[in-house]
Amino acid sequence: MDGLTRRGFSDILRVVDGRLRAVGRGEVLRTEDLTICEFHRFEGISDPDDMEIVYAIASTKGVRGTLADAFGVYSDPATSAALEGVPIRKRW
Repeated sequence: MDGLTRRGFSDILRVVDGRLRAVGRGEVLRTEDLTICEFHRFEGISDPDDMEIVYAIASTKGVRGTLADAFGVYSDPATSAALEGVPIRKRW
């Protein structure tokens, strides 16, 4: 997370009412304006069910932030729905 913040992904993103929101700005982001620039999966050392995925997301409006979610069976369906249709940049 610190590395992503240093590279400009400093906004915290959350899913609110089915859409992504930049928390500090209060700005609601449109799916068609977003790109997943990169993502990282993490697994707990002692528990393989303790997994998380962190997305680095950029908008055409200049918002660059991170969105975290559980990975696997504990993932939030609202997060998956909010990211549906958001393209993933092939190379970063």
